[in-house]
Amino acid sequence: MDRTFLLVGAVAAFLAVTLGAFGAHGLRGRLSPEMLAVFETGVRYHLYHALILVALVMGRMSGRLIQTAGWSFVAGIVLFSGSLYALALSGVTILGAVTPIGGLAFLVGWACLAFAAI
Repeated sequence: MDRTFLLVGAVAAFLAVTLGAFGAHGLRGRLSPEMLAVFETGVRYHLYHALILVALVMGRMSGRLIQTAGWSFVAGIVLFSGSLYALALSGVTILGAVTPIGGLAFLVGWACLAFAAI
């Protein structure tokens, strides 16, 4: 059951990150601000619950893929979230160029968890 929850959680989180990026880039201007907020709420709850599934088993697993996933998440936090924080606080728009690299690091981490479950 651990591998099942890890696989479902990792795939669900991978999809949540992908849908979050799609919402931020593909739906802005196509949806009203209210409907975009609804979509973002769906993504947020999707990710929260995917993380809970992963947390149920993460402490009991080890190995190269798990370590790669962990370091990919650290890189994603620094590059994705860090660049957004810096952009918001400084207004320097070139910092936004780093954000997709962090998003890719998040996706690599979730893919590693999914493969670890298989």
